[in-house]
Amino acid sequence: MPSLRSRALSAALIAAGRRRRFASAEAVRTRVAESARRPASHLPPRSLGRAAEISRTFVGAWPVYNVSPRDAEPTVHVLYLHGGCYINELVRPHWTMVRTLVTRARAQVIVPAYILAPRGTADRTVPAAADLLSGLIASGGEGGTVLVGDSAGAGLALAAAQRLRDRTGVQPSRIVLISPWLDVTMSHPDQAAIEAGDPMLARAGLREAGRLYAGTLAADDPLVSPLRGSFAGLAPLTVFSGTRDVLATDSTELVRRARAEGVEVDFHEAAGLPHVYPLLPVPEGRAARERIVRLIQEAAEL
Repeated sequence: MPSLRSRALSAALIAAGRRRRFASAEAVRTRVAESARRPASHLPPRSLGRAAEISRTFVGAWPVYNVSPRDAEPTVHVLYLHGGCYINELVRPHWTMVRTLVTRARAQVIVPAYILAPRGTADRTVPAAADLLSGLIASGGEGGTVLVGDSAGAGLALAAAQRLRDRTGVQPSRIVLISPWLDVTMSHPDQAAIEAGDPMLARAGLREAGRLYAGTLAADDPLVSPLRGSFAGLAPLTVFSGTRDVLATDSTELVRRARAEGVEVDFHEAAGLPHVYPLLPVPEGRAARERIVRLIQEAAEL
């Protein structure tokens, strides 16, 4: 059973109308149009600069942040791909997770502010992410490299890992997927029942965001929906999912199929928890973050 704080947070999300922003395709198009007129900032909060060293470079058109421990050499490297349904920028919970990985796991964390849909589409975004991952692995030295993504960022992470596998066979030490969005078609038959209790997401808006991200590709193309791709040869996976998340079906399908194709999978399913609960200020989120820190520390020891 979810903690009292988790239940209260879900109730607050419902009361705030959080799901309305995904209630329809029109709501998503309106949000995208507003973002085009007044782009949101992807800058890290000032408080992060007091806890870590931060620098920024550009890889193509992408601003890419390098966040490292202040007084120690990093022992492991992380590529963190943020969520936001491919239409929203980095927000404070993402940077809070980055801070945890830097200060607790002593990791160097690379955080790209990738171009959002509809300007940024899968045919360009996935290869660019795969190139970033390849470069980080190649420059890793003795430390390991862990690929982490949440929500849409987890879908991008899996697609990038699949592309890198197909291109060179190289993989990171581990892939950590937090409430991954892996199939933008939103066609799983169990999603309708789960949607009724989801305090954050709705299928109609997600389909539209997925359509914008797909661009000229079909929604079921593996570049767009990596659940439709193959899993053999991927790095070990760790997957976090809450059952009060319309995207939970993506996690359960991934776990089933990846294990069938011989991939090691560490699956954490939290009953009654919402989307991206490991990023939220609840006891279950803190426990998930501790698990991720330990996994990254273990990668440093490989």
